Amino acid sequence: MYEVNHPAYKKLQEIGKEVTSQVKPKAVVVFSAHWQAEGQKIQVNTMEHTDLIYEHYYKEKYPNLGSKEIAEKVMDLMKANAIEVEGVDRGLDHGVWASFKCAFDPEENPLNVPIVQVSLFSSEDPYQHYRLGQAVAALRSENIQIIVSGMAVHNLRDLRFTRNSTPMPYTISFDEALKDAVTTPYAERQEKMAKLLKRPDARQAHPTFDHLLPMYVGAGAAGEDKGKRLWTLKEGSMSWAQYRFGEIKGNWEEFDGQIQK
Repeated sequence: MYEVNHPAYKKLQEIGKEVTSQVKPKAVVVFSAHWQAEGQKIQVNTMEHTDLIYEHYYKEKYPNLGSKEIAEKVMDLMKANAIEVEGVDRGLDHGVWASFKCAFDPEENPLNVPIVQVSLFSSEDPYQHYRLGQAVAALRSENIQIIVSGMAVHNLRDLRFTRNSTPMPYTISFDEALKDAVTTPYAERQEKMAKLLKRPDARQAHPTFDHLLPMYVGAGAAGEDKGKRLWTLKEGSMSWAQYRFGEIKGNWEEFDGQIQK
């Protein structure tokens, strides 16, 4: 399943080692493109012993442990910010375990802290997801790392037209527009990011916005911390860009492209 020689795989490994050796969080709260709750509510996985959701992938193993205590913290913050929330028993989807298995190899670089997955909203509202990030921002002060998992550009429909790695025109234009928006100073960042969804190339880069919305959660959780693009690779109808908010001196948010086949 994994293309271990792919540049994005190697970059995720580098980031994973930074997390385990420098950030050293006591837990990770993760938002994935592959979980959107129904209605206007957010769901939080409260399971401690979490199975994997395989979807269309071959069965894989990724050892992990949840935390009811951290899940309760997340839900308390949601309620305090007037966000309807419920705890559920759910496995980790491939938006989490596929990328985490690259970044946190169980044998070479185990994470060894609880992982609590939280859903997105069912909407494509950028403001709603930015506020979702703002609601959980306080977790950072407790050394709980917030990771958001999606893709900077994600158009599976056009894969058949990209048999080599030459990027589609919209891959180039939207990837750079995303960088400009995310790295904008805090006071202007939310509005500039919201305008991304109205660009003429937005629906080409993202036929649905589920793989982009986690970035809004990460930006909201970042507070006044500046966004930085660590690396990018424009490849066909995909971009594997990696972002970080803030500097490595405690905990930070990461938007990571996933190694998918």
